[in-house]
Amino acid sequence: MIWLCTCRTHLVRGCFNSYWIIVINCIVSGKIELKFIRRLFHMDRKMDEKDKPDKQPKRKERKNDEKTANREENQTAKNLCTNQKLNVNPRNPLNSVSQPQSHQQQANSTATYSESSAEAMDDSGVPDSPLNSIQESPAQNPVKMERVPSTSDLPVFSSQFVTQISSQSDPGPEKALLLATASAAFGHGGNAPYNWQATKICVKDRLSYLCNTEIMADVHFMVGAPPHQQKIPAHKFVLSVGSAVFDAQFNGPMATQEDIVEIPDVEPAAFISLLRFLYSDEVKICSDSVMTTLYAAKKYAVPALEKQCVEFLKRNLSSDNAFMLLTQARLFDEPQLAALCLETIDKNTHEALQADGFTDIDLETLCCVLERDTLGIREFKLFASVCRWAEAECTRKNLPPSPENQRGVLGRALRLIRFPLMSVEEFAQGAAQSGLLEDKEVVKLFLYFTVNPKPQIAFLDVPRCCLTGKEQVVSRFCQIESRWGYSGTSDRIRFMVNRRIFVVGFGLYGSIHGPKEYYVTIQIIQSDTGKVMGHNDTSFQCDGSNSTFRVMFKEPVEILPNTSYTACSTLKGPDSYYGAKGLRKVTHESVSSGKVTFQFTYAAGNNNGTSVEDGQIPEIIFYT
Repeated sequence: MIWLCTCRTHLVRGCFNSYWIIVINCIVSGKIELKFIRRLFHMDRKMDEKDKPDKQPKRKERKNDEKTANREENQTAKNLCTNQKLNVNPRNPLNSVSQPQSHQQQANSTATYSESSAEAMDDSGVPDSPLNSIQESPAQNPVKMERVPSTSDLPVFSSQFVTQISSQSDPGPEKALLLATASAAFGHGGNAPYNWQATKICVKDRLSYLCNTEIMADVHFMVGAPPHQQKIPAHKFVLSVGSAVFDAQFNGPMATQEDIVEIPDVEPAAFISLLRFLYSDEVKICSDSVMTTLYAAKKYAVPALEKQCVEFLKRNLSSDNAFMLLTQARLFDEPQLAALCLETIDKNTHEALQADGFTDIDLETLCCVLERDTLGIREFKLFASVCRWAEAECTRKNLPPSPENQRGVLGRALRLIRFPLMSVEEFAQGAAQSGLLEDKEVVKLFLYFTVNPKPQIAFLDVPRCCLTGKEQVVSRFCQIESRWGYSGTSDRIRFMVNRRIFVVGFGLYGSIHGPKEYYVTIQIIQSDTGKVMGHNDTSFQCDGSNSTFRVMFKEPVEILPNTSYTACSTLKGPDSYYGAKGLRKVTHESVSSGKVTFQFTYAAGNNNGTSVEDGQIPEIIFYT
């Protein structure tokens, strides 16, 4: 109370507006309560009575006159605000400074509000003044009132209002803020919210608010190809900070002077995604726009957004879209994404070739796939898929899909088909009758299938490591025993099969002392030449049971028929279980792939005791 009275002492009657702002701020902040304000207005009224020389009217008449004057003044203020297109809000202190007043008007206003606040009460005892909008809290539990701005408080600004505020010699802090917002709003069509900066708690929020808006925009882009162009506003400073390409475009020696920049090769949705990332680091991409967004990110050198797009593609990679993404990855020079696409095609070759995107790939992508040794499909089925692609390519080039035209559009891709990997029946029923091969090529291939020595042909005969059907396991022991030790020497066993298979790993025994970890090196060596066909250094965790534990090669190992190989495993760990009563010959049969016969023999040399009868390497995991 002492503080408020001190402030009042230093205020003159002509400065009622500033006085009123202080009072409102004190009430809102909880420094004083309403009853002290009422007492203050009573003091103000008594001082006015002493200053008046003539006798004052009676209390009742004065009260009626004051109410009438108060209503007239409020109506005048509303009319002024309407002329300036301002919303009247008694809770907004800035409304009190929206219209300049003369010294006499300010004095009259001070007297009117002071007296009406003190005495002009209705039957409920509530003052007939702007203080009606403030609720009095109990004295024993004062509540601090904080008001959040709403859209109803936001003025609509005009050029007349901006000029009027600007003409004042000392606008003050409140008017300065109002003037700045009014100027900005008028410059952007009158749509800028009042003091929007105060509603954003961090730089990211403020920049996000500006993204794709006209507020303070100093450049515009016409994005997309006609007639689907879209005009997008932006801010040169933000773009230059996030992109070296934009920096050179706006600030370099050859900087553009155009206010509207045309970008016909980028889609509007992709460009907005680029802007959103530059303004706020926010990434919003979907499967329909990810490739165009990746293109925009590469064009404007934004590697962080490129990475986000590539990660999105990796997460959504499947056999259905592998060929389409492979084409785009090669186009945008994304080797890591291209490698993942090829790996997916290797594992799901049949499904990928049946997808609609396969026939849409370009010739170079087709050749890239046909060169691989790891496609999981039979060669005659691969040839049928290539014929479908050739027909689609003829259609794209407006050519009849004749065998001659198909051979022409295939070009070198035809030489990448490995016809020698087909059986003579598959070749005779398919490729030999397709018309894609010349007669002399058909003759040489038939000779290759039927005579020895085989003639030289123009097609590769390197097998593809195709893993078809289900995974299969052959076991060579009939009984399990305990305590097999390890001293750094390899356990080895020789084996031979009657048909081509692909070994993908071994099954090994684990610890007899509960859960333990083993470090292991596995190998397959061609016995006659000593060539290492497959190798892997890894570890595995066992649970203490007498079950076998899988240890896999990095890539499938091709095992040719009637060729001797040596399976090796070098373990480092505690004593383990081992197999006994081993079999020299095991025939494994499956419904889908038929029979495979394994013959096991002793491996000469130091083999840690493993033999045909007992030891390690109880299982071989393979595909046909």
